[in-house]
Amino acid sequence: MTIRFDRVVTSGTFSLDGRDFEVENNVWLVGDDDEVLVVDAAHDAAAILRAVGGRRVIAVVSTHGHNDHINAAGEVADATGAPVYLHPEDRMLWDDVHPGRMPLPLSDGQRFRVAGTSLEVLHTPGHSPGAVCLHAGDIDVILTGDTLFRGGPGATGRSFSSFHAILESIRTRLLYLPRETRVLTGHGDETTIGDERPDYEIWVARGH
Repeated sequence: MTIRFDRVVTSGTFSLDGRDFEVENNVWLVGDDDEVLVVDAAHDAAAILRAVGGRRVIAVVSTHGHNDHINAAGEVADATGAPVYLHPEDRMLWDDVHPGRMPLPLSDGQRFRVAGTSLEVLHTPGHSPGAVCLHAGDIDVILTGDTLFRGGPGATGRSFSSFHAILESIRTRLLYLPRETRVLTGHGDETTIGDERPDYEIWVARGH
């Protein structure tokens, strides 16, 4: 059965550094009719679970620890019996949302297999220290969380973020991928590596 990438858009509040922002998040359900990987369980567990339906949830994977990407992870995990994964360098963000609950660790090069396809974890710090992307290299798809969007890198200039680090992550881990690679983002519309690669020097010059 062919793997597919279903998007569930949820709405809620992103909070960091004493500021609140109303946001819409992309929750990605990666799988087929039998099994699914939930990527970035945001805001609305009920909507995510409806989209999952009767499928087996292999894992709930968080691309980073900002509250708007993890605030429904516990409820989705409890409802499905699936483990939750997060890179250890974002534990300080996780603990603000889910104190006393320990996610399993993500590591660079780790792989998840779903619907006959392998997704490799790429550690891409910058938006947060533990930010990761999930790369399905055999079908040229990458889920980038808030590391790369249509139009440039994810936001920095906040606690635990680094503009230099996110540029390095994008340059060394993402832009070398085939130009046709679909980029499925944590917010907004998808793009491709080929569409974003020519603008890298513009982002560098922009300086933020």
